[in-house]
Amino acid sequence: MSNQRENGEHDSDPTRSQPEDGPETAFAGADAEDAGDVHARLVELEELAEQRREQVLRAQAELENQRRRFERELESAHKYAMERFAAELLNVCDSLEMGLDAARKTNDASSIIEGTELTLKAFHKAFEKFGIEAVEPTGERFDPERHQAMTTQESSDHPPNTVLLTMQKGYLLQGRVLRPAMVIVSRAPSDGNA
Repeated sequence: MSNQRENGEHDSDPTRSQPEDGPETAFAGADAEDAGDVHARLVELEELAEQRREQVLRAQAELENQRRRFERELESAHKYAMERFAAELLNVCDSLEMGLDAARKTNDASSIIEGTELTLKAFHKAFEKFGIEAVEPTGERFDPERHQAMTTQESSDHPPNTVLLTMQKGYLLQGRVLRPAMVIVSRAPSDGNA
C-alpha cells in the first residue's frame, strides 16, 4: 500500500476518505480574508492619498494667489509711495506761485520776504512730516558718512577735521543720508619752516 501511495494510486480508492482540511487549507481561507482586508485598506489609503493630493493642490493654489496679491500690492506701493509727499509739495508749489504773483504786483520787498519765509516754513513742515531732516554741521567733527568735503583750510582756532563752513546743507531721510552736506574742513596749520 505504501507503493500505491507513492504512485498516486490512493486517489482512485473510493473507500478512502477525502483529506481533511490541513494547515494549507486554513491558510488559504485566512489569505482570502486577509486579501479582502488588504484590498479594503488599499482602497482606504488610495482615498486618503487623493484627499491629501487635493489638499496640497489647494494649498499650492492659495500660495500662488497670495504671491500674486503680494506682487500687486508691492507694485501699487512702489507706484503710489510718493503720492502723499507729492500732495504735500503741491501746497508748497501753490505758495510759491502766489508769492511770485504778489511780487509782480508790488515793489514792497518786505511782503516778498514774508511770503518766501512762509513758503520755506511750509517746505520744512512737509519735510518734517515725511522724516526729512536738514544737516547743518558747522562746528561739528567731519563725518565722511554725512558730509562731503569741498576743500580743507588751515585753522589754528579749530581742531583738525572740524567743519568750518557748510556750503550746502545735507539732508537725511528717516536717518539715512539723502544728500551729504557740502563742507569746508579744518586742517592743522603747516609749519612755516618747511
